[in-house]
Amino acid sequence: MNHVSVGDCGCGHSFRRFVSAKEKQEFLEDYKDQLKKELDAVDEHLGEIKRK
Repeated sequence: MNHVSVGDCGCGHSFRRFVSAKEKQEFLEDYKDQLKKELDAVDEHLGEIKRK
């Protein structure tokens, strides 16, 4: 994984082809955080459905 999108849009495109190890780590940590938030939202929606 030598190239990663580091743009804010999340569209998967970046003007740069290669990023530093630090940038990769920051990207992956942010991605992990976004996945956790998504999972929390899914759990919340499931709880709402079950209460109906």
